[in-house]
Amino acid sequence: MSNLVVDVQPLTKDNFAEFGEVISYENNDFFYINDQHTERYHALVSTEIIGEAKAGISIFRNIKKTELPLEIHMLERHPNGSQAFIPMQGQKFLIVVAPALDDQTPDINHIRAFISDGYQGVNYRAGTWHHPLLTFEAPSDFAVVDRIGTGHNCDVYTFPYSIMVKDH
Repeated sequence: MSNLVVDVQPLTKDNFAEFGEVISYENNDFFYINDQHTERYHALVSTEIIGEAKAGISIFRNIKKTELPLEIHMLERHPNGSQAFIPMQGQKFLIVVAPALDDQTPDINHIRAFISDGYQGVNYRAGTWHHPLLTFEAPSDFAVVDRIGTGHNCDVYTFPYSIMVKDH
């Protein structure tokens, strides 16, 4: 049984700022490159890498479709690096995040849920509590930029009760 219900809201730079950055060309400056055939939206976000590591670019293929309402039971975080998810096929996806309650625990009473418009990606700051990738289409491919290195870089918190995420 779910004790808490979280409504999904549109993803904007302002309402996601507490957790990281929205990756989007909308409302950003650009300059022309390649003989003015290309608009370059330069350095939209910065990657955080802590410790002996480097940034890597991977492709995540999500093979399970998400439907709302959705019960969630956990969040994870990566304390030593940011993690960016960029949809490769213009697909909308669900973003579920929470602020930290303390050094080891997310504040599950303040979980937030956002929906990307399919042309927005997100960059979770290092240490941001978030749910693993949730997509409305399957298969669904994402370019992922994150920390590649040794040492522990994934904490998982399992909730004492399930939380319902629903469309408003």
